[in-house]
Amino acid sequence: MAFLLIFITLLHLVGLAMLFVATLEKSWWVWTDSEITDLWHNCFYDNATKTWLCASAKESDWLQSVQALMILAVVFSCISFLVFLGQLFLLSKGSLFYFTALCQAFAGFTAFSACLIFTFHRKEILGSSRDLSKGRFGYCFILAWLSVPLLLLSGALYAHLRKKQ
Repeated sequence: MAFLLIFITLLHLVGLAMLFVATLEKSWWVWTDSEITDLWHNCFYDNATKTWLCASAKESDWLQSVQALMILAVVFSCISFLVFLGQLFLLSKGSLFYFTALCQAFAGFTAFSACLIFTFHRKEILGSSRDLSKGRFGYCFILAWLSVPLLLLSGALYAHLRKKQ
């Protein structure tokens, strides 16, 4: 039982860390090594000053929906972890962690929705004036996709986890 609790807790924390990095870091779309775009900024690397110069991303409805869904995924996953810790001490013997599983599943589905929207509407999100064939998905986008199965798996494990003494 202790091994299972440690495994589920680590799985949850890894998924949550991946969500945080995917939401906050600057690499959802890479144009060149010196030009990247994330959910919040468009950044250029200035060789003269050796710094990144960032401007706010062009607002679009699709971008705002991706931003909102990624934030919701982080919030649901955080709530799920806090509820799990509370239920670990307050649930009666034999009870299941259904609310934790539901929150974690919502986190997985919202991250999945955000990734799908970015995948299919990247032209509207990134701006139609640029040639998308000269860019590629960045590591934060890939992390967001990788966090989806981790979140859904931990949600399924929480649904089957039964508290024992």
